[in-house]
Amino acid sequence: MIGVPRPAPTPDDGAATPRRMGRPPLISRELIADAAVEVGLADLTLRAVADHLGVTPTALYHHVDGKDDLLRLAAERSAGRLRIPTDVGQHWAIWLLEWARHTRVAFVNDPALLDQFLDGAISPESIVHNIEVILDLLVREGFSAEEALRAYRLVSICALGSALGDVRDRRSIETGRGSTTEALRALAVDDEHDLPLLRTTAP
Repeated sequence: MIGVPRPAPTPDDGAATPRRMGRPPLISRELIADAAVEVGLADLTLRAVADHLGVTPTALYHHVDGKDDLLRLAAERSAGRLRIPTDVGQHWAIWLLEWARHTRVAFVNDPALLDQFLDGAISPESIVHNIEVILDLLVREGFSAEEALRAYRLVSICALGSALGDVRDRRSIETGRGSTTEALRALAVDDEHDLPLLRTTAP
């Protein structure tokens, strides 16, 4: 009826809830790094990290210089979180093998981390704690510090090479140029008596 005041809308009337006012969330490079790792290097964008933290992308620029800096920050945080195998009294060689397997799986499961490592984006400072733990264990097993460092480097290089090969094969297969496919093409154009050993391994 005219003249009868309309009651104020309630939340059930579909009225928009007023936006809460107050200080924006506090962020730092550490929080940004954690958020970037949670988003994942493969899908990493400033927008994705900003949404994860509940801030605007502009707010991130007070702490990071851009996407490249964000990628480096996330890669360093990921590398720093590589788990050191638990020492439960196993032989030092078994312990190193466990370290190699874990390192390889970490890179294979996150190829973007491998890309950042190969580009030199992961600083030594982000992994020195892990290296120190590894050297300490090997020294307690009778290695000199120099021998322990050489053993760590050798095992890490083998793990990295294995991961690199797996990632390369996966990407080649995705583009239809897998190593097996390329080998079969080579066999198809060669004389059937050539490359006998390779032919025995062809599927």
